[in-house]
Amino acid sequence: MDNRPIGFFDSGVGGLTCISEMFQALPDERIIYFGDTARTPYGSKAADTIRTFSLEIADFLVKEGVKMIVIACNTVSSICLKDLQERYPDIPVLGIISPAAEKIGTSCKKENPIGVIGTKVTIRSQAYENQIAALNPDLSVFSEACPALVPLIEEGIIENEIMDLTIRYYLDAFLSENKIRTLVLGCTHYPLVEPNIRKLYPELEIVNPSKEIVRSIARELEERDLKAQTPAGENTFYASDLSENFVNMINRIAELSRTQVTFRNFNLEQGK
Repeated sequence: MDNRPIGFFDSGVGGLTCISEMFQALPDERIIYFGDTARTPYGSKAADTIRTFSLEIADFLVKEGVKMIVIACNTVSSICLKDLQERYPDIPVLGIISPAAEKIGTSCKKENPIGVIGTKVTIRSQAYENQIAALNPDLSVFSEACPALVPLIEEGIIENEIMDLTIRYYLDAFLSENKIRTLVLGCTHYPLVEPNIRKLYPELEIVNPSKEIVRSIARELEERDLKAQTPAGENTFYASDLSENFVNMINRIAELSRTQVTFRNFNLEQGK
């Protein structure tokens, strides 16, 4: 048993979609979350820059005494998972891509074309295609980068016509031409617009990696005997820029899950 917190991080607010799922599935666990809101989005940045930012955040979480690190970001998972695992051999480091790829590879059939949407970096890495192919080479996987979605979501532009038009701009031809039946939300920001996607394309089956990663967390906690022994205390949310949208989203999650939260602004470059 281990009452230390689980560390989560993302380029911004997207990783919070993992937190809401975890509070429901693992209510006794305490978390520390870091959203790099001052430097978001990561999806169009160079791989070396993403790696540098990710190592800075992970170092910070380790200093905060976490028992596990969860990369709540597809972009970082596609670029830096092995780097982080090698840097912290005594701490389990989980990426968000593998659990979703496992679900697709083991549950979908050959006649079911798979679509993956994500940032430019995630799509360019072909991480989903490679991991799905390793599990089930008969599946057809098509990918589409949707770079404008994250900035809109970070600004809170979600429940309006602008978001719907942006989604249709990226997905109308992509889904139709490739006859996509199952769509993977390959960015943790995208579950925040899942209702928009379901409204526009009600026939789609949608895979949300933010839900799948929670199953991996639970399995890892059980196998390593790291489950919390007592109910969770206060959860801490750090941001490199404590924006209004970030605070509002956390308050919404806290209200729904009835958890206690603390907000803290932390500039990684200045160390305070």
